Amino acid sequence: MLNKKIEEALNEQINAEFWSTYLYLSMSAWCSATGKPGMAHWYEVQFQEEQDHARIFFNYVVQRGGKVTLKPIAEVPTEWKSELDVFESTLAHEEKVTNLINNLYALSTQENDFATQSMLKWFIDEQVEEEENATNIIDNLKMLNGNGYGLFMIDKDLAARVYTQPAPLAAKG
Repeated sequence: MLNKKIEEALNEQINAEFWSTYLYLSMSAWCSATGKPGMAHWYEVQFQEEQDHARIFFNYVVQRGGKVTLKPIAEVPTEWKSELDVFESTLAHEEKVTNLINNLYALSTQENDFATQSMLKWFIDEQVEEEENATNIIDNLKMLNGNGYGLFMIDKDLAARVYTQPAPLAAKG
């Protein structure tokens, strides 16, 4: 059974994950509106992943006998200055999420909640991957230096991203 501190913190994380879904859907819409269908697709996959992250936390709270409390989701940005700006915003957001996950892990350590620590290890590894992906795209965009053909190629590459269900959900069947 979850203690109340952990339950409340996990509910806050569920809300943060759902906010992330809105953010990435907003970024997808912006990319679509600016003629970048590959980037829009990349963000659609990111949107799906964030929904899955919320579901993993949701399922965990239920599995541990806690109560999920869904709260309103705050407004998300809808405009960015450029493709580089949208991906730099992505990296900044992922760094914030990493901090939230790290704080959850620290709380679970403080509360001697070993099961929650175990569950969070998957998210810790996931955040390393999320930050690396955003950083690589940013690095590629910076290399373009205004080259339209290069932007076209990056957009085409990002269109090839394939959604993969996260292991914690795949294991559920």
